Amino acid sequence: MRRPSLARLLGSAAVMAMLATGVGGCQTMGDITGALTSKSDTAETDPRRAAEIYGERYRANPRDAEAALRYGTALRATGQRAQATAVLEQASLAHPSNKQLLAAYGRALADNGNFQQAFDVLSRAHSPDNPDWRILSVQGAALDQMGKHEEARGYYASALRIAPDEPSVLSNLGLSYVLSRDLPRAEETLRKAQATGRADARVRQNLALAVGLQGRFAEAESIARADLPPDEAAANVAYLKQMLARKDNPRTALQGRFAEAESIARADLPPDEAAANVAYLKQMLARKDNPRTAARGKPPVVAQDLPD
Repeated sequence: MRRPSLARLLGSAAVMAMLATGVGGCQTMGDITGALTSKSDTAETDPRRAAEIYGERYRANPRDAEAALRYGTALRATGQRAQATAVLEQASLAHPSNKQLLAAYGRALADNGNFQQAFDVLSRAHSPDNPDWRILSVQGAALDQMGKHEEARGYYASALRIAPDEPSVLSNLGLSYVLSRDLPRAEETLRKAQATGRADARVRQNLALAVGLQGRFAEAESIARADLPPDEAAANVAYLKQMLARKDNPRTALQGRFAEAESIARADLPPDEAAANVAYLKQMLARKDNPRTAARGKPPVVAQDLPD
């Protein structure tokens, strides 16, 4: 299971670029319901092996719904987002009533930043009389990224009625408050998620972000170190200090330093992901030919969970 880096999460908060390429979060092949029929037990825990196995099966029969679902999920888990979207789109067209395929396709669209289309597809993946809290949470995250924060929180509330105190939903809710700059409420919500005892490292990372953006750097550093091996903890803390301690102002990267912001967007990412981040950054900051008009008064974009 790959743990997302706090460095990337904080980088996204600084340059409003992460979510277009990194919303997938932590995934395992076992998260998808239904029977596995792999050739090897490793396919359940190794996304690359799963991509090989189910890719072969999918290519032999593109109308095999289960193979398409497994293959698309494995592609998402290995960062091949565009290919995952294409596979799941074709499978959804071939099986328009398959809610599992629609759910996976919607998540893949959100991975690629197609939030309105993702929301629309996900709406067909469950029904009001049989809602899925995971899909409700993803829909909330999509609405947040479209700036519809109050509407998004309604979806999180619905998800929490089905799955009370579910930490991944609380984490998305907390990040929703970060997006609207209600940082104390964000911290309160993320601490509630952490206190469930079922929170993973992402909740702690999100909490470190919320605390750091309020200027409490030592506390954020302590949170950033939790649950990490020493080398990764040191790297996260170094980046945390870099992003949050500049002139004692955690938001300096949002204040018109576009060349620097582009450099941050590229940091520690493979070329294709870096290019996507920079493109999204330029899109966000260059609206109406005035980069400040898009950034002024806008909160950072952060990576929310898309639970499988």
